[in-house]
Amino acid sequence: MRDYQRETEQRVAFIRRILDEAQAAGIVYGNSGGKDSALVGILCKMACEHTLGVMMPCGSKRNYEADMEDALLVAQQFGIACRTVDLSAVRAAMLAALGESLSPAAVANLAPRLRMAALYAVAANEGRLVVGTGNRSEGYMGYFTKWGDGAFDLNPIGDLTVTEIYQFLRYLGAPAGIIEKAPSAGLFDGQTDECEMGISYATIDAFLLDGYANRQDKAVMNRFHQASEHKRRPVAVFGAEAG
Repeated sequence: MRDYQRETEQRVAFIRRILDEAQAAGIVYGNSGGKDSALVGILCKMACEHTLGVMMPCGSKRNYEADMEDALLVAQQFGIACRTVDLSAVRAAMLAALGESLSPAAVANLAPRLRMAALYAVAANEGRLVVGTGNRSEGYMGYFTKWGDGAFDLNPIGDLTVTEIYQFLRYLGAPAGIIEKAPSAGLFDGQTDECEMGISYATIDAFLLDGYANRQDKAVMNRFHQASEHKRRPVAVFGAEAG
């Protein structure tokens, strides 16, 4: 297990350094009520008093209920400023403008991209940096939206697996409900990360941390990893290779 006291100190120092280099006035992040945003919010608040968590319901019923309740609980416990930006009407207008021919994947990716647009609007208006909330497990599987939750100015937890995220939250004394509920991006009612991927985070983490995976699980992970490689590569720019 990691030394989470040392991890806390190092990550807080990292956040402060990036803020100083950017001469930013503060931080903004998406406070979704999940494990990753909880850890990011706690660390950012330790690093910067001017930390803002934005709750952005976007069409899913649970966004207004369990997710928002958990988001507020973390914010209250750790003294994090909160703001709500309801994007449901914006999503509905976007769907109406695009027509009815969108695939389920295209529809699901609208919410993360609208949320990131909202975060960058707040950041630009208030001189803040946008902090990402993705973890290593999601990164390996490509379980994030390109130019949605995959866009940010810095990410203090991107090297941590889901298993380590839970350990870190327990160390910091985060609410038990955050740790115990099934991970979900809240993109639609009933959605969970593990059901969508068809594999558990525990299995993914066992492979990432210890190199263990049976043939079937490894095949699933390889398929996701290879199909999402474009998400992890820098944008291709003509002539950049020669420069």
